[in-house]
Amino acid sequence: MRRILVTGATGNVGRWVTAELVAAEAYEVHAMTRRPDTADLPPGVEVVRGDLADAAGLEVALEGVDAVFLMWPFHSSEPAAAVVDAIGRHARRVVFLSSVSVRDDADPDAQSHAVGRWHRAVEQRIERSGLEWTHVRPSTFAANTLWWADQIRSGDTVRGAYGALPMALLHEADIAAVAARALTEDGHAKAAYTPTGPEVLTQAEQVRTIGEVLGRPLHWEELSRDAARRRLLADDGFPDSFVDPLLDGYAQMLTAPRPVVTDTVEAVTGAPARTYRDWVADHAADFR
Repeated sequence: MRRILVTGATGNVGRWVTAELVAAEAYEVHAMTRRPDTADLPPGVEVVRGDLADAAGLEVALEGVDAVFLMWPFHSSEPAAAVVDAIGRHARRVVFLSSVSVRDDADPDAQSHAVGRWHRAVEQRIERSGLEWTHVRPSTFAANTLWWADQIRSGDTVRGAYGALPMALLHEADIAAVAARALTEDGHAKAAYTPTGPEVLTQAEQVRTIGEVLGRPLHWEELSRDAARRRLLADDGFPDSFVDPLLDGYAQMLTAPRPVVTDTVEAVTGAPARTYRDWVADHAADFR
């Protein structure tokens, strides 16, 4: 039985990766989290305490592991050397949850966006490690729209910047399904997959879709960048260090070519990618 370690196992994607692996009933699944007592993961999972920032704890979590699902919780690539070297001492395969912001034709310093810079730096460290690797570079997470939940619960207006910004929103279950195949099947080595959702929607259209699923007349109200920045900085649940990278990325995306929809999810998993409406239906309770 292959032992697989899932880092960030209680996060939006890690939780689904863990569930996919457990459902296969063919792997010993270890789930790493900083708070095992509140993990609430499926039966059969070995929950281990660990943090990618804690080198000693990471070494313990990696003991006996064959493959690792690696998500990157840092807003820099500085810890990459220690983390990747530790994985290389134990495992032979790593699947890295990277970012659609990464450009293949540019080294880290030449990436156009901060998210692309730090993710590409981690990718390169992995590629040079001797590990069998797969990068998963998902399009925008549909789960990001949970940032609007408080506004939707309190009224029919969602306020933000860049309402015309188009995105190919991706269900976290589809990201996890691609990652699980790469963790457990041969034939994915040295692949950089770019899964996307099956449709492109602007932020304003996303809000309207949420309203249609909930049976409410939701609408978008455009804010200036400065006003949106102040709103995000005042949100205790949103990391201050990510506010400017997010808004900078949105500004760049607005002037970039329209997102391209790929068939990666279906090509890798055999099932088509879920729509954003599917995602909203799955998370409707979060907006009520």
